[in-house]
Amino acid sequence: MLRKRIIPCLDVDRGRVVKGVRFGDLAEMGDPAVLAAFYDREGADEICFLDISATLEGRKAMTGVIEAVAAVVSLPLSAGGGVADLEDLRSLLLAGADKVCINSAAVRNPGILESASGIFGSQCVVLAVDAASRGGRYEVFIDGGRTPTGLDPVTWVERAVSLGAGEILLTSIDRDGTRAGYDLDLLRSVTLAAGVPVIASGGAGGKEHFREALVEGGASAALAAGLFHGGDMRIGDLKAWLASACVNVRLEEEVERHEGWS
Repeated sequence: MLRKRIIPCLDVDRGRVVKGVRFGDLAEMGDPAVLAAFYDREGADEICFLDISATLEGRKAMTGVIEAVAAVVSLPLSAGGGVADLEDLRSLLLAGADKVCINSAAVRNPGILESASGIFGSQCVVLAVDAASRGGRYEVFIDGGRTPTGLDPVTWVERAVSLGAGEILLTSIDRDGTRAGYDLDLLRSVTLAAGVPVIASGGAGGKEHFREALVEGGASAALAAGLFHGGDMRIGDLKAWLASACVNVRLEEEVERHEGWS
């Protein structure tokens, strides 16, 4: 059985890590390379880097930041934001990313998933899905959660996987930054339909929330940002607790303990 993964997320705006609530009210959290190096030491399984303003500002992702992060970590690195075409994806991979997250561009041009998986391999292609409950049903949003698409998350994920997406990063806009727990209804529906690994995102506030996402929700990985950045939870402590709760996670007893990244 594959081990469940814990992934800290670095949401980056203008070169600095930020964190907000429901995709708004952003507060600066620090330097991405410094935070990434800290999480590498702490025992994270991967690091996810998202340039959250690139698409809205109509620019490419900051590959220089990704290069800086890749230079200080030995973990798998996924990156996204501002990916509009295959050259953008290629640039992120050359900058040091192992996987690339595609969101808005995939909705506007689903063929990019098929082309990208054919050229780079499906293991490099992550479909990022931002979803919220509206009028009693879930809907996919793009452009940093600002533009409704009318797409049902399950239907969209099934199509994206058929086109070549090798993994799903599923974020609940409603739960983002609230620490109220992952949206298990949304998560279950997507994990049951996907047939590929699903990363749960949005709402982590306690250790039990991670267990729920990984066990009841069926996620292959659980992602969090502000909970880790603020020092409210240490990844090593979380993984030790999950192991005690019979969740199959990677433990590294030899990981050096640090008091903080700042």
